[in-house]
Amino acid sequence: MERKHRIVFLDEYSLGGRDLSQLKRLGEYTGYDCTEECDVVSRCADADIVISNKVSITRETMERLPNLRLIAVAATGTNNVDLEAAAEKGIEVRNVVGYSTHSVAEATLSAALSLLRQTVYYDGYFKSGKYASSGRIFHFGRPIGQLYGHRWGVIGLGNIGREVARLAEAFGCEVSYHSTSGVRREERWPQKGLAELLAESDVISIHAPLNDATRGLIGRAQLQAMKSSAIIINVARGGIIDEKALAEALDAKEIAGAALDVFSQEPLPESLLYGIKDPDALLASPHTAWASGEAVDKLIEGIAGNIEGYLRRTE
Repeated sequence: MERKHRIVFLDEYSLGGRDLSQLKRLGEYTGYDCTEECDVVSRCADADIVISNKVSITRETMERLPNLRLIAVAATGTNNVDLEAAAEKGIEVRNVVGYSTHSVAEATLSAALSLLRQTVYYDGYFKSGKYASSGRIFHFGRPIGQLYGHRWGVIGLGNIGREVARLAEAFGCEVSYHSTSGVRREERWPQKGLAELLAESDVISIHAPLNDATRGLIGRAQLQAMKSSAIIINVARGGIIDEKALAEALDAKEIAGAALDVFSQEPLPESLLYGIKDPDALLASPHTAWASGEAVDKLIEGIAGNIEGYLRRTE
């Protein structure tokens, strides 16, 4: 009797407890909540297929896993896998694209609205009991803004950037974009240089990959070029914004606010961001913009499809 393919998922926690039955039915399945790099080889010793979201699979690891035939990346990015080594050893690497476009775009709009409407501050004011004891119907502790009639600048007009531009336009924003690759193409919205985009936009959102062109793209000079009333949102990669410069800009009130879902190191260790003078000027989340339940289910479907495709090609 032919043995079932052995599948190991190294970091199940990364899919937020969603139903993994689509994956478990594809072979002899073993899942781990999380895996340290020192345990990868022992846990994958007999595996044909390894699923990983963020656990690194290096050349050295591959050399010690002679049965490994497929690395199914539970994400779009494949920077946790040594792709050159995999190609040399005939190990397929498959990722999943497009599953989180709507989730990230909606998170971006939500962050902008939360900052402009001062949602966290006013929710805290109510829950603290201050509203009940105020004796006043209204409270205007922080200025409230809106999207309609303002300028939204998109940095990186890929699938997510386009969806953000579409949603921002639906809210009545005037949208423009900056291409970090420098490629010019026909789009619905005008393309602008970074300096012009920063200077004129009321909301700036980042949707670009992290590469040599974007690493440190937004530093102190770029933040100082923004309007003092503007906000910036990063749901792309942490290294694109200089976090120290951002904390300093917020403390100096050079910009009005920022929302971050990604960081230069995750989880983020000690940082000036934890101690900014006005905590309500910063909205932060632990890399969850992509993780709506619907998006995670679509990701699981994509992982299963990649494994099924591999099995069809090899059986």
